Amino acid sequence: MSKSYGEWLRKQRQARGWNVPEMCRQLRRAARMTGDKLPANHCLSAMIRRWENSDGGVSERYRLHYCKAFRLTPEEFGKAPSVVSLGLTSNVTPLLVGALTTIGSNFAAADSSRQGDAEGVTGDAMALTPGPCANEVAGRSLIECEVLMTAHEGSEHAEHAERRDIGDATLEQLRAEVIRLSREYMTGEPLPLFFEMRRIRTRLYLALDRRIWPRDQAELYFLLGSLSALMADTADDLGSPAAAEELARAGWAYATMIDHKPLKAWLRIELATIARWNGQPRRCRDMALSGLEYLSTGPHGAQLHLLHAIAAARLGDEDTVRFSIAAATQAREHDYSDDLLEIGGELGFSRASQHYYAGSAAVDLPGGELEAITQLEQAIQLYAAGPEPGEHHSVHCRMKALADLASARLRAGQLDAAETAAALVLGLPPSQRIATLPRHLDRVRAELATPRYHGSLLAGELDEQIEQFCRDTIAAQLGDLPTSEIR
Repeated sequence: MSKSYGEWLRKQRQARGWNVPEMCRQLRRAARMTGDKLPANHCLSAMIRRWENSDGGVSERYRLHYCKAFRLTPEEFGKAPSVVSLGLTSNVTPLLVGALTTIGSNFAAADSSRQGDAEGVTGDAMALTPGPCANEVAGRSLIECEVLMTAHEGSEHAEHAERRDIGDATLEQLRAEVIRLSREYMTGEPLPLFFEMRRIRTRLYLALDRRIWPRDQAELYFLLGSLSALMADTADDLGSPAAAEELARAGWAYATMIDHKPLKAWLRIELATIARWNGQPRRCRDMALSGLEYLSTGPHGAQLHLLHAIAAARLGDEDTVRFSIAAATQAREHDYSDDLLEIGGELGFSRASQHYYAGSAAVDLPGGELEAITQLEQAIQLYAAGPEPGEHHSVHCRMKALADLASARLRAGQLDAAETAAALVLGLPPSQRIATLPRHLDRVRAELATPRYHGSLLAGELDEQIEQFCRDTIAAQLGDLPTSEIR
């Protein structure tokens, strides 16, 4: 046999006329037959050269691939003598004997041959009568070799694990798209923006199918949860509460995967809002209280308190309404921020909208019209002044605040002022109208139908205008578009 494995490997390769790249190809072909995946060519080439320039170190994994490539049996690999013939078994531990037998190495024999040549003694004689340190040297060489190859295999696996098919720039772009859609929705047309949201959602789905790191996955789940929340809000505004709830629950799944409490709280806000506009005040209350378990401070904490107040007003619980409005004011005063508020837009909650929600709750209280007028007029003034730093104003919330203001003024006997507020809502272009606006105006019509306004020409005209507005809004909604289109 040759002096070392390295020389033997090199001669076997050269005898077949293979260069190192061809050796890589043959090893890779042998590995594929067993379902093994080898490292990249530059790494594998370096390993082959290292093996051929050393006295051993080929792990069992690669020895088997070499045997397939050279068409040899494992026993023929290196033509190594047995451990017994090396005279090593007397002083080597059982663990080392096992390692020597597994690898079939002749490092000790090679070292002894070189030492014997230097002293005029044959290699065979030295193999039979090793020096006092021969066993220790051989054992140490084998252990070092095994440790080194274990490290190499760890490096190969790490090289595979660190592969990343998505970059930071792509993640930043996807986040920017969600931010853009959330903010454009404040003043844009719901239906075109909904289809744009669906397009971005498809990109997020495709990104999750790539090879990504765990932190990338968490970011994509957060963006999908946020986008699902936006789509749920939009679907509800388009008059499809069932689709809205389904989208909100999809968002809840993503929020749960990453345990994102602010996102969970916002999705509870969405479910509470859906329940509110579908005549389910008790469910609205339950969803608001559930959301407060995840977040009770900051803008969204205030929004949850106010949804609780709105539900309580519908249920006739005046004490809870007062308490929740006060709790919302207190929650707002806390210095709070999170990555959902950083997105802003529809996923935020401005101070103007907080006054609108408080006024909307007070409208339903017996004798609460003056308090409602105060809160709603303050909301209208803040909307007119423009958003505060870090805030965004919603044209939809402004219109709903005006509708509620008209209702409160009618209850207070202020027909002319109510007509002025309602006129701003009735002049909204059909493409910007949302399904919840007619529901707000239903309360205005209910007040116009009271005995106080019977026989009033202005009241009759206002009622006719609202009815026409509602017909036009329904016509401007989805029309014949199937519900599946907005899921």
